[in-house]
Amino acid sequence: MARIKFGTGGWRAIIGDEFIRANVRLLSAALAGKMVDEGVAERGIVIGYDRRFLSDIAAQWAAEVFAGAGIPCQVIKVAQAPTPLIMWTVKDQGLPYGMAITASHNPALYNGIKVFTAGGKDADEDVTCDVEERMGALEGEAEAGIASIDYPKAVASGAIEEINPFNGYIDSIISQVDMEAIRGAQLKVALDPMYGVSRTSLQTILLTARCEVDVINDRHDTLFGGKLPSPTSAGLSALKRFVVDNKADLGIATDGDADRIGVIDDLGNFLHPNQLLVILYYYLLKYKGWKGPVVRNVATTSLLDDVAERFGEKCYEVPVGFKWISGKMLETDAIIGGESSGGLTVRGHISGKDGIYAAALLVEMIAVVGKSMSEIYEEITGQFDPHYMAETDFAFDPERKPEILKTLMEDRLLPDFTANVVDTSYTDGCKVYFDNGWIIARFSGTEPLLRIFCEMPDQEQAEQACEEFRQFLGL
Repeated sequence: MARIKFGTGGWRAIIGDEFIRANVRLLSAALAGKMVDEGVAERGIVIGYDRRFLSDIAAQWAAEVFAGAGIPCQVIKVAQAPTPLIMWTVKDQGLPYGMAITASHNPALYNGIKVFTAGGKDADEDVTCDVEERMGALEGEAEAGIASIDYPKAVASGAIEEINPFNGYIDSIISQVDMEAIRGAQLKVALDPMYGVSRTSLQTILLTARCEVDVINDRHDTLFGGKLPSPTSAGLSALKRFVVDNKADLGIATDGDADRIGVIDDLGNFLHPNQLLVILYYYLLKYKGWKGPVVRNVATTSLLDDVAERFGEKCYEVPVGFKWISGKMLETDAIIGGESSGGLTVRGHISGKDGIYAAALLVEMIAVVGKSMSEIYEEITGQFDPHYMAETDFAFDPERKPEILKTLMEDRLLPDFTANVVDTSYTDGCKVYFDNGWIIARFSGTEPLLRIFCEMPDQEQAEQACEEFRQFLGL
């Protein structure tokens, strides 16, 4: 078995522990071998990186291996390169593969690699399993023979080309949003890149649309200000205060590599990614007149199902991991897909998460609808039964994982829930359906945590069900 394993969002590991030069080279060599065997090596690969510690150096380690394998390699040399920019470049240039050196929203001590396939999609399980097998075969004596060319020499010879596709990416987003409507709305927007890579992209788009833009937390800080670079309610207290104090129309935050988004409305309230998905799907259907289903994962709000039904559409449920969402969207021609952790994409753009495009679309929505974000959400939710979410994460002794897995997935034992159980699913973790809600317990694919999410018509009911599950599992 390979010493590197992919999770739901690529490979992520602690810097200096598993995220080391040898492992970056091993993964790169395995992917290079796959490209050769598939007959796509001559088409090349693009590599980009975020602002994390070692990201720029690791991109060079990877590029050196592809150059050594005779595969044309492009490295995106942009001071702030969002992961969606890399995915867009894969799609725009018709490349078979791409890589991002990033650990996304993980803590600062992590780094990692995301692999993308043709069209700018997240690599699916078939691809990642194949790469893992190839890594396993390379480990040991073969690993010592991995060929490479020193980065400066490879650049000088043309084996590695440094590129800047920023303008094309920005223009592609601008062409898909109603810039005239935004220009006429004279909006004031506050940005929080969370010390990540979104500032230049978002600021360029919004200033082009004549928005007034203020930015906080934009310096280069590999420790992310001592906080988790994840746009959650707890992490956006400074943005909440800034929006209220400066009377901004909207506050926008992105995670470390800008593929996820967090939003503060005009009243200073945090809008959960579940709410954003509902708002955008409703907007695309009602105000833009689009037709088509929506895709969500097993831990995302079922209010999307209600909105889809209202407009005669369908909501599809898939496992956690954006590769499942993008795959189902292509299969069903869905107009939007997303997850409760803040990632979403819209038909016609790239197939992966893009916090930059999502932010631009939200700003367009405020301009087109002519109401504040808080008013828009109130308009939507007033038409449907209430949905309240409780989200809990539990760290556990790694030795207990087999025991918990056996309880949930093999023995399939459940707590004696207060709510009435009507069905269960084990597609991804253990999901229990109630008369008017659901609860799911599943292991994180990116961190050593057990996540328990519950959605009910009442917040107290949701929190009670989570507590019943926690006590049952002894967490």
